[in-house]
Amino acid sequence: MIKTLFRSSLATLCLIGLPFAALAEEQGAAAERLNTLLSRANTMTAGFSQMTLSSNGANLQEASGSLVLKRPGMFRWHTVPPAEQLLVSDGEQIWLYDPDLEQVTIQKMDKRLTHTPALLLSGDVSTLEENFDITVVESGNVSEFLLTPRVNDTLFDSLRLSFLDGKINDMQLSDAVGQRTNILFHDVTVNQGVQQEQFTFDIPSGVDVISE
Repeated sequence: MIKTLFRSSLATLCLIGLPFAALAEEQGAAAERLNTLLSRANTMTAGFSQMTLSSNGANLQEASGSLVLKRPGMFRWHTVPPAEQLLVSDGEQIWLYDPDLEQVTIQKMDKRLTHTPALLLSGDVSTLEENFDITVVESGNVSEFLLTPRVNDTLFDSLRLSFLDGKINDMQLSDAVGQRTNILFHDVTVNQGVQQEQFTFDIPSGVDVISE
């Protein structure tokens, strides 16, 4: 939410033997399937647990929290203590609040899917095929997608999304140095009413404000 970890040499050899037209057709079908699954959720609430691993598998950081999403581009990710942070977007700008540092960073929303992975769950996904090479593996009630950015200027080298019974189950991002961030979602609820005020942030008095 991986090329070097999940694509076996046998699968690679099989892909090499496919004609270009067949690969393009597979790519289009995978993008359409992913677009359908993501677009079903106009709103979403969930809990999450997150783990960041180094290239050799060492555990660098663990976190957990809750999230609320609403299309287009609105989200609220709250990571609970001991490393508490709050990330809020109204679709146009993002607030990152760190209570321990007593600091708020405000920046304009980067609406490129390759730069803001949260937009895959809450933004406009009609350009998926323009931004990524996409493959899919369907197994029973599980759909797993591998997304590889088509440009070099991205925050991640590859991203894996899996769905269970049509709902997002987990996301894994991998960067250029092999560091991986795994996000596991639980108690996922979609298309229920959410309060609009959750997607704005009132800056507490006395905190430092950094605008980018």
